[in-house]
Amino acid sequence: MRPIRALVVLLAALWLTAAAAEPKKVLKLAFRVAETSLDPAKIVDIYSRTITPHIFEALYTYDHLARPAKIVPQLALGMPEASADFKTWTVKVRPGIFFADDPAFKGKKREVVAQDFIYALQRIADPANKSPGWGFLDAQVGFVGLREVRQTALDSRKPFDYDAPIEGLKALDRYTVQFKLREPRPRLVENLAASDLYGAQAREGAEFYGDAIDAHPVGTGPFRLKSWRRSSRIVLERNPGFREFLYEGEPAADDADGQALLARFKGRRLPMVDEVEISIVEEFQPQWLTFLNREVDALAGVTGQLPSQFTNEAAPGGKLAPRLARKGVQMFRSLAPDAAFT
Repeated sequence: MRPIRALVVLLAALWLTAAAAEPKKVLKLAFRVAETSLDPAKIVDIYSRTITPHIFEALYTYDHLARPAKIVPQLALGMPEASADFKTWTVKVRPGIFFADDPAFKGKKREVVAQDFIYALQRIADPANKSPGWGFLDAQVGFVGLREVRQTALDSRKPFDYDAPIEGLKALDRYTVQFKLREPRPRLVENLAASDLYGAQAREGAEFYGDAIDAHPVGTGPFRLKSWRRSSRIVLERNPGFREFLYEGEPAADDADGQALLARFKGRRLPMVDEVEISIVEEFQPQWLTFLNREVDALAGVTGQLPSQFTNEAAPGGKLAPRLARKGVQMFRSLAPDAAFT
């Protein structure tokens, strides 16, 4: 196996659907592969994981402008406290954060508490969910006692006991969660920044929707699911109850692109669009045509690649085609890791 530095090209159009006659700002995207689920415990693909962090939120997130990468609090009140051996981690949850309004809460506002982060992890351990994330969570993170509760459910052939005490997952009080690990994990905070899988989940939501929970994701994020035609079209809408959240970041002083983004958007309230429409377009030619016909605003998928068949048409000689530039199209380049087997 040999590593290859692959040049990845992304095309994005400036024809974001926000015409003066249209009240809503709609961002239209295309995925190359269909989603599998919108339930974090059951996700098996990167495309679904691209959607869920806009619905769910973890304790931490990444400063998207910082280079090198920097983790910052999201639903946590500050950075975690770790023991000297990196086996015990304590996190304070920010008070006053609420889940999106949902019938599961019976008309009441539901505040996020420490137990909601534990519940998200328990759902991955629950054998009934057959979560593809369990292997990683157990082997690479390893919360003390979680494996044993799962094994008890398997051995007894009874439902997973969500009320069983777990030494490695404790809500010390309403807003304090403590994690204990079998092995030292100095980089645990990276796992706690995975909103796509480990974002806060309300037990009421999962119990209310049962087997249909993947079509009813209930989180705290800036968007909520509006409609879903499986393997065809996903529409997210702005969460009207989302807290005030302003654009910010800390790009390096010599990062011209990052500094330009910060100067342009700093202080603007997020999200900046009202809806996100995602179409599943699997074939390369239809992908390209939907972009040219302004049916989508960006041609990138999650991998950020322009279909190679159209590279010469879109960027002859490595430069954006003039006819596309005249239409307001922008081209961005980035280096991505790749691997080839011979």
